[in-house]
Amino acid sequence: MKFSQFILRRTLMVIPLLVGVVFLTFMLIRVGGLDPVGLLAGPTATADEFDMIREELGLNQPLWKQFLIYAGNVIQGDLGESWLSNRPVLEDIKSRSLISLELLFWGIGLGTLIGVPLGLRAAFRPNGRFDQITRILSLLGFSIPTYWLGLVMLFVFFYLLRWAPPGMGRISLMVNPPDFITGSYLVDSLLTANWQAAHSALSHLILPVICLAIVSAAPIIKQTRAIALEVISSDSVRYARACGLKTKTVREIVFKNSATPIITFVGTEITGLVGTMSLIEYVFAWGGLGQYGLNAIVRGDFTAVQGYVLTLALFSVLVFLVVDIIIAVIEPRSELN
Repeated sequence: MKFSQFILRRTLMVIPLLVGVVFLTFMLIRVGGLDPVGLLAGPTATADEFDMIREELGLNQPLWKQFLIYAGNVIQGDLGESWLSNRPVLEDIKSRSLISLELLFWGIGLGTLIGVPLGLRAAFRPNGRFDQITRILSLLGFSIPTYWLGLVMLFVFFYLLRWAPPGMGRISLMVNPPDFITGSYLVDSLLTANWQAAHSALSHLILPVICLAIVSAAPIIKQTRAIALEVISSDSVRYARACGLKTKTVREIVFKNSATPIITFVGTEITGLVGTMSLIEYVFAWGGLGQYGLNAIVRGDFTAVQGYVLTLALFSVLVFLVVDIIIAVIEPRSELN
């Protein structure tokens, strides 16, 4: 199969998946039992006011008709308006997605740079001191609740040691944000040579990035170690050792054979941590997409929740598409057949 045909086939598989996500999200929210009309009308509203709000929102129509209207709007790029903020959901998502991507990029990137080398080194010397220490650290990373970890880091590094700024956004309230270029305060500050804003953005970025890196590195260490151990015990590696190849060469073989499953797992980890990241954003008042979705869920803003879930589904599909492309490039026999 040609590479272009492979990309086309993978892209076409996205369409039915997104249709299913739109349908399931719409139905689960509608049958969840939370009525937004009461939140919008207030405790003193009359029955006529309830009916009027329900009619304005289209909630008095049958579910199948509501879904057809919603699906038609989604196809046209209209995700509706937030019932609480009266702003288009698509605009909110666009403005907040870049904020979350900045945190996700640095957090997952740092977690991967830490997790993969530690997992590989632990696998090369199983049951040794380094392996035992690494497994304990990985277990701690699994066990610590994300929300609690963020609060503890703020308590220690901001309240006690005064090393970090308070968790109140991406930049100090006393510093003017840089001109918009990429959406990242740090990158935009460096591009515009705004060193005061760059210092403030970097200081606000450190704690949430470390928090996300700890959460992401723990499973990456564990899975990388397990993958590498399986590859080390394979016939090809045993044959390489029997041929008297150097240890460095054997390790290169192990890393090459482990690359495909490791990349696949990291892609899965990225999609799974998007939901976890909402807790980190909430603790540090990051103002990204995760915090937006969490607030929408708590406050019963169904339109915003639908747009948030649909965005996460689309992001997950794109991540897996990119992972498939990377794997097809480094290991074409596994995909292009």
